[in-house]
Amino acid sequence: MTKLVELKQGKLVAVIRGARPDQIVPIARALNEGGIRTLEITVETPKVCELIDKVKEEFGDDIIVGAGTVLDPETARSVIMAGAEFIFSPTVNIETIKMAKRYGIISIPGALTPTEILTAYEHGADVIKVFPADALGVGYFKNLKSPLPHIPLMPTGGVNLDNLGSFLKAGAVAAGIGGSLINPKKLLSEEDYTELEETAKKFSAIVQNN
Repeated sequence: MTKLVELKQGKLVAVIRGARPDQIVPIARALNEGGIRTLEITVETPKVCELIDKVKEEFGDDIIVGAGTVLDPETARSVIMAGAEFIFSPTVNIETIKMAKRYGIISIPGALTPTEILTAYEHGADVIKVFPADALGVGYFKNLKSPLPHIPLMPTGGVNLDNLGSFLKAGAVAAGIGGSLINPKKLLSEEDYTELEETAKKFSAIVQNN
């Protein structure tokens, strides 16, 4: 099974932003226990390359780990060399897409308009991240799918427990979950990580029911 197929089957990508380096493995463990096994670590995280490597070493094939907020091909290459299995970007940067594909890595750029989405797909993107998804909502996402049914789309930005099911019913192949799942500033104790695991289970249950 390819990583892309695994990502689509899991349907949930946890976006880890603003975490300290020492929080990454405990966050990954809680999410994994909660049923979310695809993790995006944003590149502004200190020591991001070391952390990607550490997560792969700790969890092996149990977790798919990639890099997020990748704005240029140089950054893409550095995280790919560290073991990133996918590249998330907030925008359509064609050279970044090409860099990911050169190394056989999943490319998921962010786009909002039909033109941006088609441009990214035509240049080799595997899935297009509709971002920010909450800006125009589920109705807009559904409208995008009508003329572009062949393009895999995933909402990111503002996806939560209340709207995840609606996005999946509208045709999302996956969804990026950020602040509604993980708030690193509130992860201060073992109980907080247990609560994170429970929240992950709630998101996973929605996937199971859709």
